[in-house]
Amino acid sequence: MIDVAGVSFGFMLMIVLMIIGLPVAISLFFTAFIGAWALLGTPTLLGFGNSMWSGQNDFILTAIPLFVFLGEILVRSGVANGLYSCLSDWLRLLPGGLLHSNIGASAAFAAVSGSSVATAATIGTVALPILRQRKYDDRITTGSIAAGATLGILIPPSINMIIYGSMTNTSIGQLFAAGVVPGILLTLVFMAFIIGVSILKPHLAGERLPARPWSDRFASLVDVLPPLVIFTIVMGTIYLGWATPTESAAIGVVCALAVTVLKGRFSFNLLHEAMHSTVRISAMILLILVGAHFLNFVIGLIGVPQALTQLVANMGAGPTEILLLLIVFYLVLGCFMETLSMMIATLPVVFPLIAHLGIDPVWFGIFLVVMMEIGLITPPVGMNLYVVQGVRGSGSIMDVISGTTPFVLLMLAFIGWLMIWPNMALWLPHQLFAQ
Repeated sequence: MIDVAGVSFGFMLMIVLMIIGLPVAISLFFTAFIGAWALLGTPTLLGFGNSMWSGQNDFILTAIPLFVFLGEILVRSGVANGLYSCLSDWLRLLPGGLLHSNIGASAAFAAVSGSSVATAATIGTVALPILRQRKYDDRITTGSIAAGATLGILIPPSINMIIYGSMTNTSIGQLFAAGVVPGILLTLVFMAFIIGVSILKPHLAGERLPARPWSDRFASLVDVLPPLVIFTIVMGTIYLGWATPTESAAIGVVCALAVTVLKGRFSFNLLHEAMHSTVRISAMILLILVGAHFLNFVIGLIGVPQALTQLVANMGAGPTEILLLLIVFYLVLGCFMETLSMMIATLPVVFPLIAHLGIDPVWFGIFLVVMMEIGLITPPVGMNLYVVQGVRGSGSIMDVISGTTPFVLLMLAFIGWLMIWPNMALWLPHQLFAQ
């Protein structure tokens, strides 16, 4: 029998430490240390070194700094400006006008950056001055940018998917493939919502821009080529079996550097800034993983996953009931924890339960990523809310929260659609990786 009170206290301690602002890695390690010392005895602590080494000695984790570096180069290369301009030429005549450019540019930039925060900052910097000038409503403007940027962790490549795959021993290639169709459909759902709102309340969509000549529209398509080519090369080399996700990330970095050179934006200062940011972000992620692996090690020794699966078996709860409980669990947790730390901290307990219920780990990866997306735009710690407000530079953050609320509801409905139609996520991986 496990010590239920002790385990519950440990979990609450971890949440409290994160809420009060202690670094996530330290919160995870401190919780694991206290649990090992109190419930298992001092000798268990000797396993920390082996746990840390086994957790970090994984070739696939090399992809994390490479994809971060790829995104950092593109953020500074000016790709987003041309991409936004091109999409505005083609989408401005739809009801909602430039709001569709926010969603479309976020989806396209997400397909090569792998980061929601980078997407929110980059697209926000490009779009907000234009939309403010055209008198678009602040709430729907900021909401569309913050929500569109969440696509950065669903549309591959995705750093969150790499971490999920590493922690659960799930194929990264299949996870990337599984994110494509849901990512496209969620983009279309956002755009359909904007069309509906703009028809019902035309004043929210600001002043409509005049149509551009067809010759100018076709000429602007050259600005879509850099992200399209990089996405095709990175994903194509994985799906064709020519490269591992780590190798494809390295190829993507080379392509991003080539784009920067061709656009005349390359400089050693740009390279230094990208490298500095990459080291900082990657060190943070990998240190969190060290703490998570030690916590996973301790949780396994205590027997929490086995006790939890036995409890579910005795209750007779099925996959649907458990998934509904997880939706509520992650919605509440997402209000207090940053998404990456939330995923890493809960997977050691949640994933054995998912495996016991026979839920496909690839499908659950997409389910979990969409729940993480919701966490990115739910107050009080939704990261995208603060990034967009920071770029905006004026007004109340309540405008951003109000603007993202309809998109949160849309994503919850999308989760229901994903549960009813699991092949939305599983069809493409089955086609590409059929034995």
